[in-house]
Amino acid sequence: AVSARELNTNDLPDNAKTWVNQHLVYTHGYGVIANKVNEFTDDGLPNLIIKDIPPKTSIPNLKIKRPEIYFGEATDNYIIVHTKTREFDYPMGNENKYTKYKGKDGVKLGSFFKEAAFAFRFSSLKLLLSSAITDNSRIIFNRNVVDRANTIAPFLSYENDPYIVIDEGKLYWIIDGFTSEKGYPYSEPFDGENNYIRNSVKVVVDAYNGDVSYYVFDKKDPVIQTYRKAFPGLFKDSSEMPAGLAKHIRYPESLFVIQSNMYATFHMKDPQVFYNKEDLWNIPKEIVEGKEADVEPYYMVIKLPGEEKEKFMMMTPFTPVKKSNMIAWMAAKCEPEEYGQILVYRFPKQKLIYGPMQIEARIDQTPNISQELTLWNQRGSRVIRGNLFVIPIEDSLLYVEPLYLQSEQTELPELKRVIVAYGSKIVMENNLESALEEIFGKSVAPAQPYTPKLTSEWAPSSIKELIEKASSHFEAAQNYLREGNWAGYGEEMNGLQDTLAQLKEESSK
Repeated sequence: AVSARELNTNDLPDNAKTWVNQHLVYTHGYGVIANKVNEFTDDGLPNLIIKDIPPKTSIPNLKIKRPEIYFGEATDNYIIVHTKTREFDYPMGNENKYTKYKGKDGVKLGSFFKEAAFAFRFSSLKLLLSSAITDNSRIIFNRNVVDRANTIAPFLSYENDPYIVIDEGKLYWIIDGFTSEKGYPYSEPFDGENNYIRNSVKVVVDAYNGDVSYYVFDKKDPVIQTYRKAFPGLFKDSSEMPAGLAKHIRYPESLFVIQSNMYATFHMKDPQVFYNKEDLWNIPKEIVEGKEADVEPYYMVIKLPGEEKEKFMMMTPFTPVKKSNMIAWMAAKCEPEEYGQILVYRFPKQKLIYGPMQIEARIDQTPNISQELTLWNQRGSRVIRGNLFVIPIEDSLLYVEPLYLQSEQTELPELKRVIVAYGSKIVMENNLESALEEIFGKSVAPAQPYTPKLTSEWAPSSIKELIEKASSHFEAAQNYLREGNWAGYGEEMNGLQDTLAQLKEESSK
């Protein structure tokens, strides 16, 4: 998991919320933190692989050479650089470290008319009266990365959840851009107005100097073709995206949600069935933080019927309206050669497949689990149930749900238990490895901890080793997912599916 350390000047004490502090001193965030989701401390806290200020890491390709974040997701206010006032960089012991912006962004001030224009633009006479501004001072605005992209190309719409990535020691934001129209013939509006949408563009924003690049990923979209002709210097081909950034590209969740919601109705091909709405589907519910919520789309690597190779894709399940059993799932392929292709797999109607809420209900009805959850909730703590992961294993499904414990005195949740359901079994253990042991059986001989490798040639000799390997693959895959490393995620989920198939075969002997 990777998270940017952005700076929010609204959190300054009231007596420190001066114009100088908010616009000249506290100008930028600094670095990121990252943790492996396959490792945590004895207290259930994240095991950080990038930590501290300045950022420190032992992983070479995660080292950050330019950690300053002048453009971000939570950044809105304008700043002025190259002034007589030093920019705060980060705390160092009992003192503070200061810096000077070395990027190329910003509009040079240096004249009364420019300063007056920006004073009017931002409703602040300080721009005219401040003695800290020099002839070389530059004003930087439009620092929110989504707003920045929208200012440059307002004819596109954008995903509101940009994600930060590391490439060659620098920080970048990646945003999904969409073309949309409301006049597409014989189409149902998805938002009450528009009835056409394509994820034609991926936007990359440099977190330090604010450079914005637009890469076209859907050359067949007639709308983006028109925009490219109108603005020939704005867009680049997807092949021009640096390889280090291209490996972080993913199918956008918001588009997939639109497509799955539409398909829940329009999967019906028989006119009479469609007219009577006899076979409507729903996105199923799950329990998250004690409340029912729609199951969010998730990434998975599975082997499709009739194909020899596993595929990396974004998935969502379906249940019939007013029922909880799983009826089908839809997936969008994320492999480069098949990116964006949509497929649907329907479960046989004669076979009962548990849906997420049925698994949640079975968890609540398991006496030893429900009793422990009740006790935790009565001891000044709150149990937080994480997202339910559904993992295909040949003709079966494995369900995994993490449990977190949060004290009433702190907002820091700790991972305490992992629940695993398979077939008629449901267990809750301290970690995934122990839960898989309980499900599939234990090996007598102890084994050394398994270190995951990107290979499928390893041949374990015991159920214990298979469980450890499956646990490592799953947790490492979630780590890659949080980092946006889809290649690594695909490799680990490949390994997980193979290992679980071996585990199923071994446990049946």
